[in-house]
Amino acid sequence: MMEYIEMKLPAKPDNIGIIRLTLSGIASSMGFTYEDVEDLKIAVSEACTNSVQHAYDKHEVGEVIVGFGIYEDKLEMMVADSGKSFNFNQVRAEIGPYTESSTVEQLTEGGLGLYLIETLMDEVRVMNHSGVTVFMMKYLNGERETYDTINPIGKTV
Repeated sequence: MMEYIEMKLPAKPDNIGIIRLTLSGIASSMGFTYEDVEDLKIAVSEACTNSVQHAYDKHEVGEVIVGFGIYEDKLEMMVADSGKSFNFNQVRAEIGPYTESSTVEQLTEGGLGLYLIETLMDEVRVMNHSGVTVFMMKYLNGERETYDTINPIGKTV
């Protein structure tokens, strides 16, 4: 059974702290480790910062919507705005590829946030429809189950 919490806030830098505090409380109550909670906060903060900095013109007051899908074994997070879209695959091609041996110095300007999000989360999807929506998922046990690890009666082996 899933629980869903949604926040709708003005796209202002000051509100990112509110989102981080909320996420910290949710993730801690689910049993995520301190390190995982910090990773979650970094990834969601990066997605929110992108919305605040890039989605809206300077004089435009926009909103950031943050949703948390709370499951028994994972946390899904969504950060959405209705501002300017960008081509995720094009940006990824321009800033990547990254490997585990890549150093911070090898990251291009503007690519660090996307790199961090993809590195810290188990799954990431970006959609560009009437704005940008970033979906992130983090599994509580650190790994997602695959069909190879589930026996016929549904228990992990």
